Amino acid sequence: MVSTRKLFAAFINLILTAALLQTQAVAQTANGTVRGVVTLEDSAKPVHGVTVTILPLRLSAITGDDGSYEIKDVPPGRYNIVAHLDRVPDVVQAIDVPAAGTVEAAFRIRLRAAGEQVTVTASGSEETFLNTISSVNSIDATELMEKNTQSLGEALENQLGVAKRTFGPGSSRPVVRGFDGNRVVVLQDGEQIGSLGYQSGDHAEPVDVLTLDKVEVVKGPATLLYGSNAMGGVINGITGHESAHPGTRGYITGVASTNNNQGGGSAGIEHGAENWLVWGNGGGQRSGDYDTPIGRIPNSYSRLGDGSGGFGYYPGQSFLSLDYTFDKRRYGIPFDREQKDAEVVFLNPRRNSIRLSGGLRDLKSSALNGAQFSIRYNDYRHAETNALTKEVNTIFNNKTFDYRGVFDERKTGRWSGTFGFSGIHRDYRSSGAEALAPPTVHVALALFALEKLDFEHVSFQFGGRFEHNDYSPKAILDRPTPDRSFNGVSGSIGMRTSLGKDGAFAVHYTHSYRAPSLEELYNNGPHAGNATFEIGDTDLKRERGDGVDFSLRHSSSRLRAEANYFHYHFDDFIFLAPTGKIEEGLIEAEYVQGTSRYAGAEGRLEIGLNSNLWLLSKLDYVNAKLTDKGTPLPRIPPLRGMVGIEAMYKGFRFHPEVVLSHHQDRIFPTETRTAGYGVFNFTGSYTIAQQHKAHIFSINTFNLGDRLYRNHLSFIKDFAPEIGRGVRFSYTVRFF
Repeated sequence: MVSTRKLFAAFINLILTAALLQTQAVAQTANGTVRGVVTLEDSAKPVHGVTVTILPLRLSAITGDDGSYEIKDVPPGRYNIVAHLDRVPDVVQAIDVPAAGTVEAAFRIRLRAAGEQVTVTASGSEETFLNTISSVNSIDATELMEKNTQSLGEALENQLGVAKRTFGPGSSRPVVRGFDGNRVVVLQDGEQIGSLGYQSGDHAEPVDVLTLDKVEVVKGPATLLYGSNAMGGVINGITGHESAHPGTRGYITGVASTNNNQGGGSAGIEHGAENWLVWGNGGGQRSGDYDTPIGRIPNSYSRLGDGSGGFGYYPGQSFLSLDYTFDKRRYGIPFDREQKDAEVVFLNPRRNSIRLSGGLRDLKSSALNGAQFSIRYNDYRHAETNALTKEVNTIFNNKTFDYRGVFDERKTGRWSGTFGFSGIHRDYRSSGAEALAPPTVHVALALFALEKLDFEHVSFQFGGRFEHNDYSPKAILDRPTPDRSFNGVSGSIGMRTSLGKDGAFAVHYTHSYRAPSLEELYNNGPHAGNATFEIGDTDLKRERGDGVDFSLRHSSSRLRAEANYFHYHFDDFIFLAPTGKIEEGLIEAEYVQGTSRYAGAEGRLEIGLNSNLWLLSKLDYVNAKLTDKGTPLPRIPPLRGMVGIEAMYKGFRFHPEVVLSHHQDRIFPTETRTAGYGVFNFTGSYTIAQQHKAHIFSINTFNLGDRLYRNHLSFIKDFAPEIGRGVRFSYTVRFF
C-alpha cells in the first residue's frame, strides 16, 4: 500500500508540473461577441434564468428578465452553443464567430421535444450527441415523468440498448447491452452512491428519478473515468445546482396510476442571490401489488420517501457546495402463490449521503481551464425481513468514502483533455442468514487521463487509467479469507469524423480491466436474491477485455438517426457456473472464469414527416456467450424493437407506440425460454407555457391489449409476468 501511495503522489506531481509547462504565449487576436434572446417556442415570451454556454470554451452567460444574454471575448472560430434550463430539453445550434465581430444567436425553448442531446458523462465535458465518441443516451425530466417511476430500472426500460433486471418493480435495475451487476455503475452527479443494487437481483438502487434533471446512459466500457467496474456502462443521474443564478426556480410533480394504485409526488426549489444558491427537494411514492392477465402478483408493492438540500457559493472563478441526501424505501419480494410454504419478505433500504465539492473554473492565465474536487460519504443499510413474523433474516451495511479530483486542461492549439485521480474506502458488513461474505474493507485508488486532438473534420481521443484495488476481509475459521490485491490498466483510443454538417462516424477501441468484486471472491452460502447457493473463489484473477464500437449518426431538422455495432472479448470472465447440486433448495453455483464474447447492434431512426409529425423507430440486439463451450450467458435481452408516431399541435403531444420483443431461446443451462410479445402503449400530454411558469399534463396508457408477457431478465418470470393494462397520470408545474 505504501508503494501505491508513493506512485499516486508522484503521478500527481508529474501531471501538475507538465500542465504548468504547457503554458504558452497566445497571439493576441481580436475576439468577438455572441448575444441573443431566449424565448418560449409556443408563446414567444422571453425566458430568464437560462444558461447559455459555448461548449468547447465553457464560456457562459445567464439570460435576464428580457431573455437576453451576451458572451464577450470569444475567440474566432466555429462552435456549438447550447441553451439550458433545468428540467427542460437543451437547445443546440452551431455558430461562426468572426474576429472583432458580433454574432446573434437566438434560441426557442420547447418544454417537450426530442432533438440534439448535450451530454457530460462520457468524457467529463459537455458534448453534443454528434461530437461524442462513446454512445450516450440522455433522458430529460419531462420524459422521466411519463415513465414508471417506482425504480430506476422501470424508468429506463426500453431506452435504446437498455433493459431491466427485476425481482419485482421495487428492485428493478438497468441492464446495458446485456451487462448487469458489478459491470454497470450507477452514479449521481458522476459519483458512486454506495448502494448494493449490483450485488443481488432483489436489491434496489436508491435513486428517485422524479428529482433528477436528467439521466445519461453511457453504453460500452467507461472504465477510464469511472472505474474498472464500469466495463459494461454507466447510468448517471444528474441533479444540477452547478452555478448561481438570480431568482427562484422549481417544480411540483404529482403521479398516479391504475392497476397498481400508484400515487406520489415530488417538489423542489432553488433560490439564487448574487453568488449564493440554496436548494431543497423531496417526495414520496407508494404502489400496491400489480395486476397481470393471470391475476395479482402478491407482495409486489413498494414505498419510498426521500429528501435533499444544500447550498453553493460561486464567487467569480471559484465555487464550493455542500449537499445532503436521504432516501428510504420499503418493497416486497413477490412469491409464487402455488408454493404453500413460500416466505413473505420485504426489504427496507436506507441511504444517507453527504457531498462536498469545490474548485476553480474559467481560468484565464493558466494551462488549466479549471479543476474540481469532491468528497462524498455514503451510509447505506437495509434489512431483509419476514413480513409475517417480523424476524430480520439479514442485515447489510455498506459505508463508503469517495474522493475525486479532475483537472480540465485549457485547449492549446488542437489539444485539450482531462486528467485526475479518484479513490474509495468501503466498509462492508452483513449479518444473518444471507451474510455470505465476511466483513471486508475495500480500498481503491486510481489515476486517469483522457486527451483529445481536434482537426477541422476529424478528432481523436485517447486515454488511460491505472487502478489499484485492495480487499481486507475479517478472518473466518471455517473457510479461507485471504487478503487480495489487484493492479490493472485500462486504455482507449477513438476517432470521430464529420459527415457533412449533420452527420458523424465514430469508432472506439477499449482495453478494460476489472478486479473481482468482494462477493465473487468471498461469498459462500444461500443467496435467494440470485436464486443460487453461491460459492466464491479467493483465487480469482482480474478480468481483461478488448472491445470495439462503431457508430454512425445524423441529426438535422427532419432526420435523426443512429446505428451502433459493438463487439467485446473478455479473458478470465467471471460468472456463476452451476455444479449440478442442490443446496438448501437452491442451485449450487461456483464463481469461475472463462472466455466470453458480447456482440450486438442498435439502431434508431426518427423521420420528420413535417415539423410537428415524426415517425419513430428503434431496434437493439445482444448476443453474448462463453466462447470456450459456446454456452449463452444468462439473462441476455432478446431482439427488441419499437415503432411509433409523435404528433404535436400547439401545446398537445400524442405518442402511440408498439413495443416488440422476439422470443429468447439462447439460454443458460439454469434458464427457461421466454416467448416473444407485442405491447401497445399511448402517451399524450398538454403543455401550457407562460413567461415564468409552465404546466404539463400527461397521460400514459400501457399494455393496452392486456397482453400476457414475461421479461427474460426477471428472476421471477416463471410465476410473475409483467404488468397488465393500466393508465398513469402525471402533472407538473415548473416556475422559472
